[in-house]
Amino acid sequence: MKGNLRLRQLAPLGMFAFALLMLAACNETYPNTTFDPHSELGRSIDAIWDRLLLLGTIVFVLVEVALLYVVFRYRRRPSDTGTPPQTHGNAFLEILWTIIPAVILLFIAVPTVSTIFKTQAKAVAGALEIQVIGHQWWWEFRYPEYNIVTANEIYIPTGRTVNFKMTSQDVIHSFWIPQLAGKRDVISNRTNYIWFTPDSALGPAVWNGFCTEYCGASHAKMRFRVFTVKPDQFASWVQGQQRPAAVGAQPNAPPPMLMPFPGDRNDRAAPAPPSNPAVRAPASAAASLVSTGPGYTFPQNQPEFDYAKPHTPVPSGLKFTAGLTGNAARGQQVYSSAACIGCHTITGNPMSMGVTGPNLTHFGSRHTIGAGTFPNTPAYLALWIKNARQMKPGILMPTLGKNEYDPQLKKPVTMGGLDDQQIADIVAYLMSLK
Repeated sequence: MKGNLRLRQLAPLGMFAFALLMLAACNETYPNTTFDPHSELGRSIDAIWDRLLLLGTIVFVLVEVALLYVVFRYRRRPSDTGTPPQTHGNAFLEILWTIIPAVILLFIAVPTVSTIFKTQAKAVAGALEIQVIGHQWWWEFRYPEYNIVTANEIYIPTGRTVNFKMTSQDVIHSFWIPQLAGKRDVISNRTNYIWFTPDSALGPAVWNGFCTEYCGASHAKMRFRVFTVKPDQFASWVQGQQRPAAVGAQPNAPPPMLMPFPGDRNDRAAPAPPSNPAVRAPASAAASLVSTGPGYTFPQNQPEFDYAKPHTPVPSGLKFTAGLTGNAARGQQVYSSAACIGCHTITGNPMSMGVTGPNLTHFGSRHTIGAGTFPNTPAYLALWIKNARQMKPGILMPTLGKNEYDPQLKKPVTMGGLDDQQIADIVAYLMSLK
């Protein structure tokens, strides 16, 4: 009696929890869902999932119906006495329950293997190749066709196949854009590939990307953004990215030289680009583009894409002097004589030719810092330069703020540290690099 009473008391709570679950399911905003694919690869994976779910549901229903039938049909009755007849070695049943799973597996295996071969094939001719290099804990993206190097943000044109050629600089990572494609491991000394075509009907949009293989202390903070844009917008973005730094660049600065791709294999690379590649864009669009200015950048602060904005809290105790105004010209001088130049490249700044960290040539046009960890605003950037290791544990970037405690060295920075005014100047310089 007490058990039944307790069940009756818990029933309303269970119904309330079920109602909340149903209400949550009514929300149509699922920015990281795989059930709303926007490429042929995503739809292929979704089709496999639908088939497996259907067959699994059919098997579950049949097994449960048979189980319930046996339980009620052959349950023990008060009139039953003694042991019921025992059945052993029924050859027909043994053959039947061997054939049925084999047939089910056949229905699963054929489309699965077919999809695997399809998605593992070489990318089509004319595909846009993007080289992906995983680092602890950020992403390097190269467009060899256009001689562009960027970090943590990808721009791809709708309607054109994109071939990602991937390797790792250190440990194993995993590349995943939930609404566009499946996952692919990113491994050092090996080149993996994944390709897909963003739907032509897509308007300009932003998609979240993640590393889905545990890769160390800041694995959860190794994110990236993918911007699908129209071909003319992509052409404008490419032209902007091909220019040297917007501030302080030397006249006639040479274009950046792409470093050799780590773990390079050419067995499944996209066809080699022409010796003098041009941006593939409609003629009318290309004619309307101008040769000066920063080029297209995906607009920030759009409410419908709030899901792509980082909301990581700033570590407690990390402060920056309020009210400081930075000077970009002065910031370039400070930057060019600081430790920054040993790790970063800025095209047009001959002092900045490092390759350990992200390319900063057009840093000011990016939406986030720290591989999608914080918004790219002056306030966050100042704190990042001051003590990046406190904001993102384990990273290579040193603590630069004077008298700031370095959590890896276990001591404060004294020699060569930057004061808040110097950091404000560097912030002004980097934010001007559109």
